[in-house]
Amino acid sequence: MAVTKIHPVKTTLNKAIDYICNPDKTDNQILISSYGCSYQTADIEFGFTLSKARDKGDNLGHHLIQSFAPGEVSYEEAHRIGKELADKVLGGRYEYVLTTHIDKGHIHNHIIFCAVDFTTHRKYVSNKKSYYQIRNESDRLCKEHGLSVVTPGQDKGKKYAEWDAERRGTSWKAKLKALIDDTIPKAKDFDDFLRLMEAAGYEINRGKFVSFRAPGQERFTRSKTLGEAYTVEAITERIAGTYRAKPKALRQEKAGISMLIDIQNSIKAAESKGYEQWAKIHNLKQAAKTLNFLTEHDISEYEQLQAARNGGKLPDFKKLHTEYKELTEKKDKLYQEYGKLKKKVKQYDTIKQDVDTILRQARQPEKEHKKER
Repeated sequence: MAVTKIHPVKTTLNKAIDYICNPDKTDNQILISSYGCSYQTADIEFGFTLSKARDKGDNLGHHLIQSFAPGEVSYEEAHRIGKELADKVLGGRYEYVLTTHIDKGHIHNHIIFCAVDFTTHRKYVSNKKSYYQIRNESDRLCKEHGLSVVTPGQDKGKKYAEWDAERRGTSWKAKLKALIDDTIPKAKDFDDFLRLMEAAGYEINRGKFVSFRAPGQERFTRSKTLGEAYTVEAITERIAGTYRAKPKALRQEKAGISMLIDIQNSIKAAESKGYEQWAKIHNLKQAAKTLNFLTEHDISEYEQLQAARNGGKLPDFKKLHTEYKELTEKKDKLYQEYGKLKKKVKQYDTIKQDVDTILRQARQPEKEHKKER
């Protein structure tokens, strides 16, 4: 389940973009994408688009945030969903920078887009209608990617009363999850985490499964029932800063051709009949995809496949990296020149306005003199 919110950027656009591109938050800037601009110079490019608008309003851009439930999505998948959302709701008409932040307990996307359409130079209208379009599109993408979307009467095993209680913040589980998320950054280790939870008023059962009970709550709640990010192992890793969300195995079927599972040597298959049945179905689907691929590419002999594999050599990475670096440097120089020219043009505009004012003032006494005659 993803939660969305949006707010305008009225000043310091460059600082807002710098914040969402922070290397510590974006896995060393790996989780950054952009459209219609470069994230390094997006504020300048936004400014150029804004300068062409007749009615740009008071906003320089809009900041859209899409947050995912802890443990439900991987970094890469969250980033893909964010890009699909931006491309859909902005329709390829607005420059944007997308980043995925991984420094907190929950993965979340930041999308900053220009307040003006770069094709017609009309301003983006942010209201209830446009927000609900964003939220509905985000929910649709969550469903497509196998993530939970809680809707009254159409939820996944959750009663409406519990969903409504969670929406209003009164669910025991919702309160417990919120407190765990708030306590983890303060804890030194798992024992310290439990001590802080007790200090917050929770009774703790340290049996086979760690469980919590709030004052007034009838039964204990096992931490692992809150989700993948709330098991003892996950909480310990989150405290240490080593936790990485694991995508659900079933979601792997949506990818292209993947390796077949060796059921005979699989420990999971030996322990679970359900997993073994899923693995067999998965293998059948992958075998069908493999056969389709071979047919489409007219490969009927193993030697042909081997030759095709050997022939598909990747370009030299060092060479590509050097070319990319050279192009980046060239682009940076061009933007520096653009910035200087922009200042110069602005200066000339100011001088022209001053000259026009002086000329108007000079003509005024002459006009008055003619009227007197």
